[in-house]
Amino acid sequence: MTWMSEVLSLCSCVRLAPYRGWLAVICSVFCSSFIYFYCFHSLRAVWGLQPTPTTDLMVGIIAGVVNVLVTTPLWVVNTRIKLQGANLQNANIRPTCYSGIVDGLVQTVRGEGLGGLWNGTVPSLLLVLNPAVQFSVYQGLKRHLGGDTTELSSLQVFVMGAVSKTVATVLTYPLQTAQSLLRCCQSSDRQAQNWNRSWSLLSQRVRTQGMLCLFRGLEAKLLQTVLTAALMFLLYENIAHYTFQIIGTNRDT
Repeated sequence: MTWMSEVLSLCSCVRLAPYRGWLAVICSVFCSSFIYFYCFHSLRAVWGLQPTPTTDLMVGIIAGVVNVLVTTPLWVVNTRIKLQGANLQNANIRPTCYSGIVDGLVQTVRGEGLGGLWNGTVPSLLLVLNPAVQFSVYQGLKRHLGGDTTELSSLQVFVMGAVSKTVATVLTYPLQTAQSLLRCCQSSDRQAQNWNRSWSLLSQRVRTQGMLCLFRGLEAKLLQTVLTAALMFLLYENIAHYTFQIIGTNRDT
């Protein structure tokens, strides 16, 4: 059974709408992207760093940490909203009935305490390597192809965004598996948030299902994230280009 047939089967069997949780996703992506890009460019400007692969990676990791600590509650609720109505056989996952992000945040705090909003923070912090690698690869490709975005076509920007996200996703996908499992868990046991819990989830899946289980669903993830990242970078570069033209300021690469 292919990943596409699994998605269609899930939609038909559990009556899960294809666009369930779309508003929560949009809100989470907007906040996450804004915080990451704002922190990345602000830190590089304040510290006066020249754009190099090393500085891009370093600043990207710091911006990623800030992003994770601020937006993890949104992604916890987002993950649970998307799974509402699914018949998942896991004792740690209880059915939820959130009407939206705010309602999900309130119910999570009431049922699990404030710490419940940061379930999966440990693998999320490790996953700051994902956007850091993505942005470093993207910036490296951009400098290699000319540096100044005015010399790059929309197709080149789109392809660079897709390639950079593909590299980052493949390298960090096992951690994303652990992250999703921890975000779904609804337990007041704070052990569920530490590294031992993350490691035990991954090792248990490897023992029972084999090493390839860590990459299950990678095709669907690549299709979703690669297209999203490519379009995001395309819009980002064009908006930034016209914004700097309007205000009459030169833009660093």
